Amino acid sequence: MSTQRVDVIIIGAGPVGLMCAYLGQICGLRTMIIDKSPGPLEVGRADALNARTLQLFELVNLFKELYPLGKPCNTSSVWSNGRFTSRQSTWWNELEGCLHKHFLMLGQSYVEKLLSEILEERKAGVNRLTIVENIEFLRDGCVTSLSNGEIIQSSYVIGADGSRSKVRSLFNIPFDIIRPQLIWAVIDGIIDTDFPKVPEIITFQTDTSDVAWIPREGEIDRFYVRMDKKDFSMEEVIGKINHAIKPHTLKFKEVVWFSQFSVKESVAEKFHVNKKVFLAGDACHIHSVNGGQGLNTGLADAFNLMWKLNMVINFNAPTELLQTYEDERRPIAQSVIKASGDLVRSTKYSNKGTHAEDYVKTVQKYAGSITGMGIRYGDQGISGSRIFDFKMYKGSIETRLYSILNYSHFTLLIFGDIELSLDIPEFVKIIQIYSQKQSTHFWADNTPYEDKAILVRPDSYIESCTSLENVESILFDYLARIYAI
Repeated sequence: MSTQRVDVIIIGAGPVGLMCAYLGQICGLRTMIIDKSPGPLEVGRADALNARTLQLFELVNLFKELYPLGKPCNTSSVWSNGRFTSRQSTWWNELEGCLHKHFLMLGQSYVEKLLSEILEERKAGVNRLTIVENIEFLRDGCVTSLSNGEIIQSSYVIGADGSRSKVRSLFNIPFDIIRPQLIWAVIDGIIDTDFPKVPEIITFQTDTSDVAWIPREGEIDRFYVRMDKKDFSMEEVIGKINHAIKPHTLKFKEVVWFSQFSVKESVAEKFHVNKKVFLAGDACHIHSVNGGQGLNTGLADAFNLMWKLNMVINFNAPTELLQTYEDERRPIAQSVIKASGDLVRSTKYSNKGTHAEDYVKTVQKYAGSITGMGIRYGDQGISGSRIFDFKMYKGSIETRLYSILNYSHFTLLIFGDIELSLDIPEFVKIIQIYSQKQSTHFWADNTPYEDKAILVRPDSYIESCTSLENVESILFDYLARIYAI
């Protein structure tokens, strides 16, 4: 029996657990990640990264690797009785402060594969075929017993082990599940069709079922089909697809993945135990796939949590900071369940025969959640909102704000031409953006934050904002607040 010491042990190597490990590595934390599976996901499951996730991926140098592999998509259309009815994209086109105003249609497996490879390169790869047996508290951390006989001492434990979370069950955290009695089939494959196919999300209004056609990476297409019974064959599902698109026809040249799911909704009663064990992703919230929010919400959990652990472990912030993970993310999880629940329930047959149109209207209602760009923490003006991205320059070289932010520390953005002499803590970096062209410094001739000083959290949300005259107070106020929690 051997004992290891790490800062954080992560249970579960799906995309959320892998992201926690990767972000921990960026922050210089000693991480260990285990999973019961023999390898990363190869096919199926989540199929879209929203605009906010794409921004966050730019922040941590994942965007350039993943973006070329996917398919941008920012339009939704409705077809009824074989005829085109409408097309919408306003909720994407009207987004402010972001470059990529669309989903990136890309299977979850690509995210898992990339993160797994990076962790392997950092000598922090996944310990496969390993199960957590028990977790106990110490005065200064936790002891985790693994199925391979290892004992891991850590400051913190993260349970990112899915909807049937072993970590959640070890601590008897309530997770009451609502089942709306809706069953869906999902099928991925390469198709042959005479339908006028374009890379957009299509909802079909039919008298027998709801069918959604989702573009995917490469040659793959995905179909979601609402079924009226639990037991059905793939042939029945394909039959419903053909009924929905008639007079056109479709056949599968190759089926990559076929599955079914019943809708389940739940939010864990709490997201942490003693501020030492944390839940993330499906371990603490589950909902329908409608709106493509599951993967994106789980990844946002990771981005919210890991910088706070970094602050406590590496910069001696008080552990009370960790309570803000639950305070911020649990309301978001509840709002996501509300949005996805309304979306999936809008697929039920309408006596007016407008259920597909009703679905698209519901998408528009919850656009802030679906795109990720409407997510904010609190309601105190600009604080708690995401920092807008914008074009800027260093000398004559064009760049953008999100390409120079860094997840491992706070950033104090100074928008103006003043001279500064500030005594700042080591976890804060200053970036000054001048309003006039500079030969060697950052400058921008048009920003949303002229003559402001903004303290940006590592996850690119605004901590606080003030005028340039009060720039010193912005740091003092934050430090006083965080270290006096």
